[in-house]
Amino acid sequence: MKIRKAVITAAGWGTRFLPATKAQPKETLPLVDKPMIQYVVEEAVASGIEQIIIVTAHGKRAIEDYFDRSFELEQVLEQKGEEKLLREIRRISELADVCYIRQKEQLGLGHAIMITEALVGKEPFAVFLPDDIIDSHVPAMKQMIGVFERFGASVVAVEKVSRETIRSYGVVEPERVDHRVYRALSLVEKPSAAEAPSNLGIVGRYILTPDIFKSLRSVKPGAGGEIQITDGLTHLLKRQPIYAYEFEGVRYDAGTPLGFLKASVGLALRNPEVAPGLKEYLRELSTRDFKPPGKLLP
Repeated sequence: MKIRKAVITAAGWGTRFLPATKAQPKETLPLVDKPMIQYVVEEAVASGIEQIIIVTAHGKRAIEDYFDRSFELEQVLEQKGEEKLLREIRRISELADVCYIRQKEQLGLGHAIMITEALVGKEPFAVFLPDDIIDSHVPAMKQMIGVFERFGASVVAVEKVSRETIRSYGVVEPERVDHRVYRALSLVEKPSAAEAPSNLGIVGRYILTPDIFKSLRSVKPGAGGEIQITDGLTHLLKRQPIYAYEFEGVRYDAGTPLGFLKASVGLALRNPEVAPGLKEYLRELSTRDFKPPGKLLP
């Protein structure tokens, strides 16, 4: 069955970016020349996905406005003769068929996915976490769809992670079945380096069968009442296979300030309009003698 729908989870508070995210959704913070969430929407569209379901929360109205038409802005740009900008603004609103559902309580990624059941229906679907920006020649989700079409089962994206960071990931116990493709024997949520069954950490791309909804309803909430997607996948694994795919591309974890800066620099260096000036600036920075900042004025 074709993957027609994608769920993008965008209901988190964005506390790591406070105070910047006090009045602005984290997902609309700009990476070079467009907001973070646009990168994953464009990846979904480039992967052949037709309908996008964005899970939002209170205070996230800016996301809905961003993908809507802005007739007043279009009129101003048209009057000024800004044809290039006008085409881009219209393109954004025409990217995909987008609908929204609110997660009224922050009860985990598994819960955010679970509330989309009525919109997804009884068909397999993709899930994107907008914090994870993947720069690749072939869209990462398109690569995963190829794996799904071959095996007809849920697929999680994985990459090799360091021992120092493995505690931040769900980790797959793998059985290799092909180049970059593994059958998951088990999944462990945020293990210590000593307990991790491999160094393959799950990152923010999934293809899930509709059976995941039953599994998510069956798992018990964890700390803070949250329902974890890894627990749902572990339950699903008892009834059907799950595959892990080590995608080709570079992933940026834009969910932290440092990761966001790395993503901004990495993506900017691939942008022909800003790359030359940025490279010159970075060379200049490398010759500077940075000293600890002085005390800021009150």
